[in-house]
Amino acid sequence: MWSIGIYVGDSPFNLTAPANVKNPVLTHQDVSDVRAAFVADPFMIKVGQTWFMFFEVLNNGTRRGEIGLATSEDGTNWKYEQIVIAEPFHLSYPYVFEWNNEYYLIPESYQANSIRLYKASNFPTEWGFVGNLINDGFFLDSSIFRYADKWWMFAETNPDHKHDTLRLYYAEDLLGSWLEHPKSPIVSNNAHIARPGGRVLVMNDQIFRFAQDCQPAYGTQVRAFEITELTTTSYQERPIEQNFVLKPSNSGWNSTGMHHIDVHFIDEGKWIACVDGRA
Repeated sequence: MWSIGIYVGDSPFNLTAPANVKNPVLTHQDVSDVRAAFVADPFMIKVGQTWFMFFEVLNNGTRRGEIGLATSEDGTNWKYEQIVIAEPFHLSYPYVFEWNNEYYLIPESYQANSIRLYKASNFPTEWGFVGNLINDGFFLDSSIFRYADKWWMFAETNPDHKHDTLRLYYAEDLLGSWLEHPKSPIVSNNAHIARPGGRVLVMNDQIFRFAQDCQPAYGTQVRAFEITELTTTSYQERPIEQNFVLKPSNSGWNSTGMHHIDVHFIDEGKWIACVDGRA
């Protein structure tokens, strides 16, 4: 049973539940327009003074993931709004981002054998399919970011659901053409560090990726890595010192697992993140 919480801290890697927040802030019981089994994979974006959170809603009727929306004025008190994207195949991990004053979203859509891009025609509730960024493959938790005037994207690609193969792609333009990096796969045969676990963080010239640890079980905890070298021909990374950014608490809403983080800078020494947990 997955649900969604809010953490805060003095760095992206030192986060805890704040005293004034009663986690989880969203559960399947908050979903009012479909019968939901759980909510997970939250991503959020601030527009004006409002936070908008997009997340997976597992529809109990169809047994497929759909993309839900919640809003908050303070980042801590959340109101469920509605399902905003549903397809005849499973959707999750709704990686939302802004580019050139437009809002885009890349959900996980592995059942469609492609990485699909959506664009808001009327943010935040109306989204249209723009096109496939990459076709004909198995892609989990695609995580896009902008660095050095290029687009980069991680995805886990083992079709046997072993969560152990991380590939990297890049493109000059958002709509492609996307190329696989010559050092890809970045990770092979290691389910501890391969599958993406949230938004890639770019701070000045530093890049950090989050990975969900899928050993001994899927979605156990979240690790972080600093990407120390990234060009179209080279790639180097190292684990950060606080290797486990999120860990299960052994009690309550996140007692057995945590597998996702989207962290945002608020002010000097202040960060906020939406996370998920499994009871």
